[in-house]
Amino acid sequence: MTFESLGVMPSILEALETRGYTTPTPIQEKSIPFILEGRDLQGCAQTGTGKTAAFCIPIIQRLSQNPKKGNKIRTLILTPTRELALQIGESFSEYNENNNLKQLVIFGGVSQEKQVKKLKQGVDVLIATPGRLLDLMQQKFISLSHLEIFVLDEADRMLDMGFIHDIKKILKVLPEKRQSLFFSATMPDSIVQISNRILTNPKKVEVTPVSSTAETIDQFIYYVDKRNKKNLLLKVLEDEAMDSILIFTRTKRGANHIAGTLSDKGIKAEAIHGNKSQTARQRALSNFKDKKIRVLVATDIAARGIDISQLKFVINFEVSDTPETYVHRIGRSGRAGEEGVAYTFADGSELKDVKAIEKLIGKRIPEVRDHSFPMQEKESDIAKSTAKKQKQGQRGKPKGAPKKSRNNSSGGGNGSGSNNRSKARRR
Repeated sequence: MTFESLGVMPSILEALETRGYTTPTPIQEKSIPFILEGRDLQGCAQTGTGKTAAFCIPIIQRLSQNPKKGNKIRTLILTPTRELALQIGESFSEYNENNNLKQLVIFGGVSQEKQVKKLKQGVDVLIATPGRLLDLMQQKFISLSHLEIFVLDEADRMLDMGFIHDIKKILKVLPEKRQSLFFSATMPDSIVQISNRILTNPKKVEVTPVSSTAETIDQFIYYVDKRNKKNLLLKVLEDEAMDSILIFTRTKRGANHIAGTLSDKGIKAEAIHGNKSQTARQRALSNFKDKKIRVLVATDIAARGIDISQLKFVINFEVSDTPETYVHRIGRSGRAGEEGVAYTFADGSELKDVKAIEKLIGKRIPEVRDHSFPMQEKESDIAKSTAKKQKQGQRGKPKGAPKKSRNNSSGGGNGSGSNNRSKARRR
């Protein structure tokens, strides 16, 4: 199968060949013909399968073969994060190299002045995050009344980030007569319900089992005490063959700390997370892509928004407390058929999260047993410690404990909700 056999036009074929893209991935092979026919599409594909090209290529072709005068927005691609929007914009530019479509990426966190200026000059394809899109719509800088194609990308992530109400607002102003494309890595009932609202008699394509990990990624887990995680990381990074490594932490503070620790040890590293300015985030990402730094440390905000060709190594310094996030984290490696390696460092408090991940992906993660910092604290000891804390919480505050401190405790009973809110704030 080739892109030419899928009916892709010569100008796009030339752009693809320039970048060495000759064979379509399964999601591209299944999706492109239906999109070129003008059909609505529901695509279920994990990250790293090439789905961005699966919708960008046919959109460029459809719009180019049916040119229209004026400055009307003809296609809207809605995506949850700035990083993902920029990634889609970069890919679109590559495939659009030999065509004359005007594109624009808009997102919040930066001045709207340049975005508004380009909107006034005319845009064929708008790639946007929900917040900034609604903001500019309310200011009358954006009209979607002439929209021909609507793409909702990473739909499950949209729900995770609380964008459901924004999506509903946007859907209300879209023309009823349009082509709609819907992509999600997972398809729980909540996602299917949104899909049914957006799509009309869609073609459904699925190229991998829901919430599975790519077969090209080798996964390994190190069981290590929390106090030794940094030592283990430094030991693993002694392997000079690991020239570019993406490390994931749970919190912004953790990302900064790891990046600082590595820098102090002479390992060039930078952190990327929600508290960083957009300029700082893009600079760090560019430095990583250009090999100016060896390590990029990220929180989960970047789990689906980083697209680095031929990135091989991902390290989960902390285990994600959401199993699906693990899939997206390690999916930053092994993209488009390339090989990838994912290491996970799990301490005693994270064993339950590991079990949840293994249940989701349907297999055990191979353990690296022969390493310098094996876990000393046994699972049974952790279980006993947890039970003891819960028992203390049910009895009330220990003698001598400050009253205010115990009232704010998360030990046992209703404390778990408070603890979860605290976690959310740290992210």
